[in-house]
Amino acid sequence: MLSTYLDVALLCHPILAFISIQHPKMQHKKPSLNLFAISFLSFLVLRYAYSSQLGAPYDVPIAECATEDQPNPIASLYPNNATGTLNGTIAVIPISLKLARQLIPPQYGILEHAYRSLLPSFPKGMYPAIVQALHDHEVQAFGYKIPDFTRTGIEFPFVDMLNDNHTSFKWAPSLLMTAGHDIALKGARDYGTNAFAATFDPACDAYRAVTNAKRPGTTFFSAKSQEAGVASLSTLFSTTEEELFPIEFFKNFTNQPTFADGKTCDNLIRLFNTSVTTSHGIERVKGTVRARIPPFDQGWEWQDVYGLRLDTSFIENNYLNCDSFRGYSWTE
Repeated sequence: MLSTYLDVALLCHPILAFISIQHPKMQHKKPSLNLFAISFLSFLVLRYAYSSQLGAPYDVPIAECATEDQPNPIASLYPNNATGTLNGTIAVIPISLKLARQLIPPQYGILEHAYRSLLPSFPKGMYPAIVQALHDHEVQAFGYKIPDFTRTGIEFPFVDMLNDNHTSFKWAPSLLMTAGHDIALKGARDYGTNAFAATFDPACDAYRAVTNAKRPGTTFFSAKSQEAGVASLSTLFSTTEEELFPIEFFKNFTNQPTFADGKTCDNLIRLFNTSVTTSHGIERVKGTVRARIPPFDQGWEWQDVYGLRLDTSFIENNYLNCDSFRGYSWTE
């Protein structure tokens, strides 16, 4: 709204200046033209600063945002399910098990034996938090499509929500999501998630290439809440030949039932074997993550973070009874 007022002021300013200077009572006041020039430049600087603060895409309608993502290949196979594609980066942020215990609600246990069975060499006393920076593309069900949107956050897998010492859940307390996308924002908040309306760079893809980067395959991603300073997350990843975590580990934690306040659970099944993945492959990446998003209320930075850059199809089942997942395990 402020940008609109500033645009109107800039548009009308020269007209008002011309009328005022031509007015008989103003013709003998020589400094008036200089004053108008100074005020015009002030409006211009203010307008530029406001645009820069919000980011370039702040006034681009969601429907007009172009993406390079591939089409949803499974919509016709599952017409009565919510399907789509998720393009982006998923990576492991090793944090101390002590810190994880402080961040995850105390009523839920942590299934250390579950992630150690997949990662036997994972450092002692450490826990694998997860960062995901994703672009949801061609999300649809029953023939109805919603506009694309971007989301990112830090999640906590292998949580013993049911206290059965067996079933792994993923706790996702906060997300940065595309501002103006009411469907996506409401959908996240219905689970009790802190969903922050945000602007992204790039606006309509999960990452963008960094030109003249020192390392091959370098990509950048950034998210900032519209309310300045409340939440942000950025990543800088490059391709690597190192295989620190096996693919099976990523398949496991990405497909764990997800919850926030524990009232209902989301069952999002990522498929690693459809054409959007097999035709473009999976890239291993290494890089840096910077974040300030609850429960990480202060600014944090993690270096040498390893993960995957990939596109996958997904099937989603929403608002399910969490207890119905007792004993659940996903296999592709």
